[in-house]
Amino acid sequence: MPFLENNLLKIEIKHKGAELCSIKSVKNNTEFIWEANTEVWGSHAPNLFPIIGSMKNDSYEYEGKYYSMPKHGFVRKNENFKVASKTNSEVTFQLKSDDELKSIFPFDFEFLISYELKDNALFIHHTVKNKDHKAMYFSVGGHPAFACPLFKGEIYTDYFLEFEREENSKSHLLNMATGLVTDKTKSVFDSPNTINLHGNLFDEDALIFKDLKSRQVALKHQDKGEILKVKFEGFPFLGIWAKPNAPYVCIEPWIGIADSENTNQKIKDKEGIVALEPNEIFSATYSITVNSGLLE
Repeated sequence: MPFLENNLLKIEIKHKGAELCSIKSVKNNTEFIWEANTEVWGSHAPNLFPIIGSMKNDSYEYEGKYYSMPKHGFVRKNENFKVASKTNSEVTFQLKSDDELKSIFPFDFEFLISYELKDNALFIHHTVKNKDHKAMYFSVGGHPAFACPLFKGEIYTDYFLEFEREENSKSHLLNMATGLVTDKTKSVFDSPNTINLHGNLFDEDALIFKDLKSRQVALKHQDKGEILKVKFEGFPFLGIWAKPNAPYVCIEPWIGIADSENTNQKIKDKEGIVALEPNEIFSATYSITVNSGLLE
C-alpha cells in the first residue's frame, strides 16, 4: 500500500480505486479518515469518475446508443490502477481506457490522480487526458469521509461545519428511491455560514449545493475549534453526507452532479458535465489541511 510521510502526517492510499484510506498524525497517531466499517459504510474516500452520483436507470445516451454506468462511475472499485510515479511527498496513480471500460464509456482516456503531501496539507490532483479523436464528456470528484467524533468522550453533535463565507444556498433534495435530483430544495444552514452536525441531518440523503459562495469548509469542534478544512476551488458543486447516525462526515468536492429527474439522459446535456476536446488535458485539485495543533 503506497504511503507518503513527513514529520507531521502519514498518508496511505489503496491500489484499488487509488483510494485515500488514512491521514494520520505521525506524533500522536490520531486518525482523521473514517475507518470504513463495512457494517456502516465500507469506504474511506472513493474517487468519482466519469460521473457523480446516480444516472437515470443507471444509463446514459451518447450518439444514439445507451451505455450502463454504475453510481459514481467505475474508478472507485477499479483494480487496474498503476503507480505512475512516486516520491516521499507525492504519488501518482494512472488508469487508462481499455476494451472493458469502453463498453460502458466509449472514449480513449487517461485518468491520473496524484496525492501530494506538503506540511499539514494533502493536495489531491485530478488529471484527465482525452486520447480520442472526439470530444469526451465526464465528471470528476472526491468523497473523503472524516472520522467524527474524533476523540473519546465526544459526541457527533459537538461538531459543526463552518463555511468561509455567509451563504444563502439551499440543499437540492434527492429522490431517495432513485438517487436523482428533484426540483425541491431545503434550507439547512443553522447560521449564515454553519451547519450543525446531528444524527438525523442526512435522513433525506446527501446535502447537495450548486451555488455556494465559499470555496472552503472547515470541520470544527465547539470547544476544540478547527479539526481540518477542505478547499475546493474549481469544484462548482459540493456534497455533504453520512449514513444517518454514523460516526463520520463526508465533504465532497464535485465537478458534476447526479442526474435530475427530468433528464433526457444525453450525456452531452448532463448538468455539470465537462466537455474535453481531443488531445486536451483537464486538471482540478482540492486539498485537506489538518489543524497542526492536533498533530503534536
